[in-house]
Amino acid sequence: MHQNPGPNKIGASTPYDFVARNLTAYGGLLPVATMLEKLGFQQLVEETLAVKRQTRSMPMYGFILGMVLVCYVGFSRLHHLRFLKLEPMLTGILRVAQLPPQCTFWRFLASLHLGIARQLLTVEWRMRERVWAAANVHLDEVTVDTDTTVHTLFGNQMGARKGYNPKNKGKKSYQPILSFIAETREYAAGSLRTGDRPSGREIADHLESVAKGLPAGIKTVSARADSGFYCWQAVEAYAKLNWRFIVVARKTSRLVDQLQAAKWKGSTQTDADDQCEFSYQPEGWGKACRFLALRYEKPPEVKDSEQPEQYQLFDTPAFTYRVFVTDMNDPLDLLVWFYNQRAGAENLIKEANNDAGLTAHPSNRWMMNANWFQIVMLAYNLNCWLQLFSREENVTVKTMKHTTLATARLRFLFLAARIWRHAGRVGISYSDHYQEKGTFQQLMKRLRNVARGPDGFAPVLPVPLCT
Repeated sequence: MHQNPGPNKIGASTPYDFVARNLTAYGGLLPVATMLEKLGFQQLVEETLAVKRQTRSMPMYGFILGMVLVCYVGFSRLHHLRFLKLEPMLTGILRVAQLPPQCTFWRFLASLHLGIARQLLTVEWRMRERVWAAANVHLDEVTVDTDTTVHTLFGNQMGARKGYNPKNKGKKSYQPILSFIAETREYAAGSLRTGDRPSGREIADHLESVAKGLPAGIKTVSARADSGFYCWQAVEAYAKLNWRFIVVARKTSRLVDQLQAAKWKGSTQTDADDQCEFSYQPEGWGKACRFLALRYEKPPEVKDSEQPEQYQLFDTPAFTYRVFVTDMNDPLDLLVWFYNQRAGAENLIKEANNDAGLTAHPSNRWMMNANWFQIVMLAYNLNCWLQLFSREENVTVKTMKHTTLATARLRFLFLAARIWRHAGRVGISYSDHYQEKGTFQQLMKRLRNVARGPDGFAPVLPVPLCT
């Protein structure tokens, strides 16, 4: 009978050496590599990206995949590549003896033209279609959350502007625009922007870009956005795309007059004191729209104080208002509740900024930063796609929980493993103490069953994920 040898006693006098070979701290990259291989990521990149530069140390696909995986692992800057130069898991996936130096990656990224950013976004769109087909995701109704984020800059980057920057007022920044699919937390579309407020034309172009990236089976789209997208061009774009929308309104003198003349009633189903709704056509808009308003009475001691305007609230001497414009016909309290769920998009942006490394712009060149933006967001989506494959079969959109990239790294990526080679075969051995062994094995089984047939990718999960 096998006897328990007891705990390993490790202390100051414990001997150590550096003779072990092919040990990796990133054993969790195996599911990522399996998913990309089974879904034909390499062929997709080579067909979509128009890169004329001839590379020597690695093929073009290797540089793209290498930068995506480095971001996924958690090294958000190119000069961090030196820490992974001989990482056996990464070099094995890229099929090289060692990674090229940082300067080689930098020159490759600098050689890419600005159109590569759009082509990388197209790769993400086509990958989403394949993931949804293989993971049996059938959503006929989705919610698109659109927002901007501020990246404060401390150098002389091209495109830097002094604009809206509440945390670092007066400093130059970028103001990227991003949209997410609320049901799956996927990055839908976006782009790097200067620090200026987005114009109506830019907002409309962005919404059209999001529509192109949604899978074909989606029938109904509901859109949510804050006051940065309050303009007629956005409303017009929503109508053109046949999307339902709810957007926060910005303070104007005409809107304040309309609020003061409106008929208010008590609001028992929201956190506000009063509520009202009315039809109103802002100046420059093509037609009148439905406006919803909540007001909060100020305590007497702060009625005359100057309050800073926020992205959802604006003040008058007596009240604080929260106003929305929408084309939906649902009751006011239900629409306010629906909009409040948009807070999840702000958390996703924080995840992209902090965990994926979206704020770590590699250069002062605009083209490099714009292409790097899409590479980082592709790494962000890898985590979302793996969660669609690893979900429980009885889970629904409402019960499916999102595991952030930082947590997913700790649970599924940072796995100590040994890479072995025997009789021409290469394998990976993990610890028998790994607590997520069952989840890992189930994920690998599903990913290895992914196959492409004449009608596309067959689902590997028997129960579809529906709205």
